[in-house]
Amino acid sequence: MTYDVTQLNTPCYLIDRGLLQKNLDVLDRVQRDTGCEILLALKGYAAWSTFDQIGKVLVGCAASSLHEARLSEEFMGKQTHLCAPAYRDDDMKEYVKIVDHIVFNSANQWQQYKTQVQQQVRDTGRPMACGLRVNPMHSEVKTAIYDPCSPGSRLGITVDEFKAIDLDGITGLHFHTLCELNSDALARTLKAVEAQFGEVIKHMDWVNFGGGHHVTRPDYDVDLLCKLIQDFKQTYNVQVYLEPGEAIALNTGFLMASVLDIVHNAMDIAILDTSASAHMPDVMEMPYRPVITGAHLPDVKPHTYRLAGPTCLAGDVIGD
Repeated sequence: MTYDVTQLNTPCYLIDRGLLQKNLDVLDRVQRDTGCEILLALKGYAAWSTFDQIGKVLVGCAASSLHEARLSEEFMGKQTHLCAPAYRDDDMKEYVKIVDHIVFNSANQWQQYKTQVQQQVRDTGRPMACGLRVNPMHSEVKTAIYDPCSPGSRLGITVDEFKAIDLDGITGLHFHTLCELNSDALARTLKAVEAQFGEVIKHMDWVNFGGGHHVTRPDYDVDLLCKLIQDFKQTYNVQVYLEPGEAIALNTGFLMASVLDIVHNAMDIAILDTSASAHMPDVMEMPYRPVITGAHLPDVKPHTYRLAGPTCLAGDVIGD
C-alpha cells in the first residue's frame, strides 16, 4: 500500500506494520527459544492502535501508572504487570482489580498494601503475584538521568535494606538497570544481581529483568540474550520476564512534521508544528539528535537549518 505523506495532517506518527512485525518476530524467537515471557513496556511505546498485532506475540503489558494499567486491560486484554516507585491509596483500589503482577519499590509500600492485596485475592479468587524491585547498584547506563542504579537512586531496594524484609507473600523479584543497551550489559548486570540476591532468587517463582534491552537493534546479540535467560532459568527454576518498550517499535515508524515558518537569528531557524519537549522529550533529556530523512549533519549540505518547536520554551530545539 502506498501513502502520499504530503496529504497527512501533521504532527503525526506514521507506523509501518510490516517493520513492526519484523521486530515482533525477533521477540517471538526469544520467547520460543528460552521460554521467557515478554511484555510491552507502555512507558516506551503505547500506540494502542497496534495492540491487535502486538498481542498476537507478546504476553501483555508492563504498566507504571493507573492509566497505563487501564490501557493494558482495555486494549491488550492480556497480562498486566505493574511497577512504580510508589502507589496511592485511591489508585490501589483500582490496581487490585485489574493487575496480574504488582511490584513494590520498598518494604514500606509492601507492608502498607500487603493485607489489601491478599484480601482481594481471597475475595475474588483471582491470583495476583507480588514482587519487590531490587537495586543491585550496578550501573551500565552512561547518561545519569536514565541510570536507575546511580548513587542515591530512589528505584529499588539495595541488598542491605533487603535483608530486613519479611518475604512472606513475595513470589518474585524485579530489577531494571538498562537503557538502550546490548545483551553484554545484561550479562554484567546478572552477575551483580546473582552475587547479591542469588540465595533469595532460589526461593522465588519469577524474576523480571526489566526493560532497556535493545533486542531489535541490528547489532544486538540475540544469541547471548537467549543463553543468559536459559542459564538463569536452569540455575534458579524461575519464570523470566522481559519488558522492553523502545525495542518493540524501534525503527518502525516516523514522526511527520511540517514547517510553519522560517526565521533568522544568526542562522536560519525552521519552526515546526512538532515539539521536542512535547513529542520527543528524549531529544532534550538524553540528549540525542533525531535522524531526519534526507538530512545530514550541519554544514554538510548546501543549506543548514535549526529545527525548533512551536512552544514558548526557549530550549524547544530539535537540532541543526
